[in-house]
Amino acid sequence: MLLNKLIEPLMVSSRSGDGNPDVTSLVYDSRHVVQGSLFICVKGGKFDGHEFIDDAIDKGACAIVGDTPERFYGLKSKIPIIVIPDTRPALPVLANQFFDHPSRRLKLVGITGTKGKTTTTYLIESILTHAGLGAGVIGTMGTRIMGQAIPGDRTTPESVDLQGLFSQMLDKGVSAAAMEVSSHALAMGRTEGTEFDVGVFTNLTRDHLDFHKTLGDYLQTKLRLFDKYPDSSSKPFTAVINVDDPAGERVRQVAHGGILTYGIKSRADIVAENVSACAHGVSFDVNSPAGSFHVDLNLGGNFNVYNSLAAIGSALALGLDVRDIKAGLESVKSVDGRFEAVDCGQDFSVLVDYAHTPDSLENVLRSARELTSKRLIVVFGCGGDRDRGKRPMMGTIGADMADICIVTSDNPRSEAPEVIIDEILAGTTGRRAKMESIIDRRAAIEHSLKIARKGDLVVIAGKGHETYQIFRDRTVHFDDREVVREVLACIRNG
Repeated sequence: MLLNKLIEPLMVSSRSGDGNPDVTSLVYDSRHVVQGSLFICVKGGKFDGHEFIDDAIDKGACAIVGDTPERFYGLKSKIPIIVIPDTRPALPVLANQFFDHPSRRLKLVGITGTKGKTTTTYLIESILTHAGLGAGVIGTMGTRIMGQAIPGDRTTPESVDLQGLFSQMLDKGVSAAAMEVSSHALAMGRTEGTEFDVGVFTNLTRDHLDFHKTLGDYLQTKLRLFDKYPDSSSKPFTAVINVDDPAGERVRQVAHGGILTYGIKSRADIVAENVSACAHGVSFDVNSPAGSFHVDLNLGGNFNVYNSLAAIGSALALGLDVRDIKAGLESVKSVDGRFEAVDCGQDFSVLVDYAHTPDSLENVLRSARELTSKRLIVVFGCGGDRDRGKRPMMGTIGADMADICIVTSDNPRSEAPEVIIDEILAGTTGRRAKMESIIDRRAAIEHSLKIARKGDLVVIAGKGHETYQIFRDRTVHFDDREVVREVLACIRNG
């Protein structure tokens, strides 16, 4: 796209340099600049893109967009330099102009909430596939386009990358997609300019308070998906809202467009009844505007009933048939790191789950408790450089709900693991469980498996699908599921 056409929507403060080059890519990280790139100088938490202007030019940038005029003084290159008031909000504007507003041409479901986003995208993807629609997914575990995985490093990618992924999806035959919309993405404008057909609110519990500071601010950020985004979209919008969650009413009050509610305990448009859990999953009856039907879900945990209802609401909002909805839900066998069973022939059960907030840990342990009449053993920690207030809360939950609670390291980052563990243990005084602390996560998992007896259930919580552990000075490969398999193999082999 020619530069003049690309920057048409921007408010340009000044322009210098020569020509109207053909822009072949948008880049905000100078390491990725190639010949023909437009380099956009964005100020981040650690780096300022203006510091890398010379590097971008050396690598072949055909033009530069920035918001700090003095950074361009004395520049010898004659390529076009465009100065605008602020490059951060300009990123999604440029991305949509460059890729020709790809979200307008997709059926797009955006899912926000503290818990359940990842599983809900899996369920929606399966429903879309059974309905014969090319499906795409963007979320915590990367991107999938027609079932093909494309790794990513953010739950919701930066706006340029996001619009590029939508464009790739269209090129490869995707007609509908589901994506996780994180609160960070909403706050930082990564999803600006994206036009959703459906917005899902799953729930609101304590998380990311290191970023948002208060639960009210956290909720207010999520509300943007339901009030601000529909107003700037060219498409009709439907909000799918969990009304069993206390914050659901607030979402319903601000939502613009159509509304579909779901729940188990409350009066709602889509209701699950006769919920029955077993070791292999959960079954329930659904009453919906499109009729009633029964679902045998292969995912364990009663919380997955809510994820299923969110997926059902999304599918109904897209006009899909109940038969495809039922078939799509029932064909999902597992979701990585979400109440995921690890079975190596042992005579006790092991579940790995991503639960890393007080509410999610409580829900996982409550569901796990229903699956065993023997002992419930839990291994968990808390991440460093994150909300410290949740640490004693999670300690209390683990100590109240398990028989044996082993507190260990998670991703300590720059903090000392023993300090994090002490803050977790502060919430366990006088509680019911037998408490142990083992700093090394592998050793903690190994200990839990060695003490497990026939019929016990071991829950390893906090990291789920993650395949790494982050320390102050390094990041190492670490996968809870791999460790479980290795330890069980060693135990089996004596």
